[in-house]
Amino acid sequence: MLNTSQLRRINKMQIFKLEEYLTKYEFSAPYLLCSSDAESFYMHEILALSDKQDERLWRNMRLSYTEPFGLPELRQGICSSLYSDLKHDNILCFAGAEEGIFAGLHVLCAAGDHVIVLTPCYQSLLEIPLLKGAEVTQIALLETNNWRIDLDAIKKAIKSNTKSIVINFPHNPTGQVITQSELTDLVSICDAHDMWLFSDEVYRLLGTPSEPWAKPAAEIYPKAISLGVMSKAFGMAGLRIGWLACRNIDMLHKIKQMKDYLSICNSAPSEILSLIALKNKKSVLARNNEIVATNLALLDDFFKEKHDRFSWVKPEGGCVGFVHYNSDESVDVFCNHVIEKAGILLMPASIYNHPTNHFRIGFGRKNMPEVLEKFKAFLKR
Repeated sequence: MLNTSQLRRINKMQIFKLEEYLTKYEFSAPYLLCSSDAESFYMHEILALSDKQDERLWRNMRLSYTEPFGLPELRQGICSSLYSDLKHDNILCFAGAEEGIFAGLHVLCAAGDHVIVLTPCYQSLLEIPLLKGAEVTQIALLETNNWRIDLDAIKKAIKSNTKSIVINFPHNPTGQVITQSELTDLVSICDAHDMWLFSDEVYRLLGTPSEPWAKPAAEIYPKAISLGVMSKAFGMAGLRIGWLACRNIDMLHKIKQMKDYLSICNSAPSEILSLIALKNKKSVLARNNEIVATNLALLDDFFKEKHDRFSWVKPEGGCVGFVHYNSDESVDVFCNHVIEKAGILLMPASIYNHPTNHFRIGFGRKNMPEVLEKFKAFLKR
């Protein structure tokens, strides 16, 4: 039986705070210091990486409807580039990661289910289960624990009707990662309770974790769904190509049936450009990781110098971090001053519905050193 608050949430979509915030500022602010993606590529840069087979695909491409599950060559390319033993049938492509989240969690969650979600998080990871009438337990990652996953808290939150756990690593906005041992233990918990694991992995392979990257969840657990996208680590947000990976073919087909009410299929040019980039994964990721490593070192030195005003847990993965503003002043007021007086966009924790004095900072763009200098100048004023 659903309670009154749950009934009110069903079929009532909440405002997507993060996207509304970016709608207001992203294309008008002179300087972005909260961007969540790696430096974008120009189309000619990607086409220059193509081989003869890619050139034929591009030249002979028709601007017609594409296959609902995604171009077979692209799905195979995703598997061979990013997953060790999955097949193209284990991949379902989408128009970006957000559509994958929306469709996947719509199918996975239902009224009467209990879902555990790690927070802070990208809002739809929390909102879609609530929209479907599921009971949701939020488990907050804590700065005192270096933003690491708390497996004991997850165990304590499990109920007899717990259907799934929703995680995001490398984490947005803290930049924390999940180790292989942590993921293995989490999968054991899910397996013991016959639960699904929805794993947002859009930043995987971007960053310099202290341990080797954990495997994608879909590789090691048959009831895991891994989310990937070309937007973040690959720096190709404009392609709008994402995917879900899962060993359970029936589950993927159910999610595809939800996609039929959304984009139906993907952009033909975007699929081929994505395929070219995946074939050249090594050079693409090397370029992006070099930018991230350089910028991260600059930021870490800056926060050490300004430790009286700011502090953070240095991110290990992705290209965002969560910075604590050490002041009695509200971080919302501070971020408003920064955008109004200096034209620099930060993202306060309130956008994540997170009640702390943190803001998100991004370091995936080439111009971050320039923007950081302008931020320093603002602080001096």
